[in-house]
Amino acid sequence: MNNQKNSCPSDEELGQILKNAGLSITSPRLSLCRYILFNSKHPSIESVKDWAHKTKLKVSRATIYNTINALSEANLVKDLRFPQIDNVCYDNNVAHHHHFLDQRNGKIYDIDPQEFEVHSKLSSKFEVDGVDILIRGRIKK
Repeated sequence: MNNQKNSCPSDEELGQILKNAGLSITSPRLSLCRYILFNSKHPSIESVKDWAHKTKLKVSRATIYNTINALSEANLVKDLRFPQIDNVCYDNNVAHHHHFLDQRNGKIYDIDPQEFEVHSKLSSKFEVDGVDILIRGRIKK
């Protein structure tokens, strides 16, 4: 399972990432983006809001939504919508990969596509644009 964190850039590098995404650079937004992009795994709006509250970061729910939407539009995060999970989660790993949902605790793990292969026998009349796989189960203790 691939659950590595990306290396965290300097404030200047992160500021450039935000600028490229069309976001204005503020101290709260830098903190928010650092958490979403580099220090969390599959956060939801609620988990980001909880993190902001715990760290005493003064940001509104609207700022969180707007920031995540801008990151999504800039392809820095992907929306994860699974019927088994009530909230939309956001994935800062935008490379092709699959997901494993631990049904015991709701945690999502990244799975390298080489660790789980699917071989298709679809008719040639189907033109496949992509495959998103969610594997459900439990992590053995």
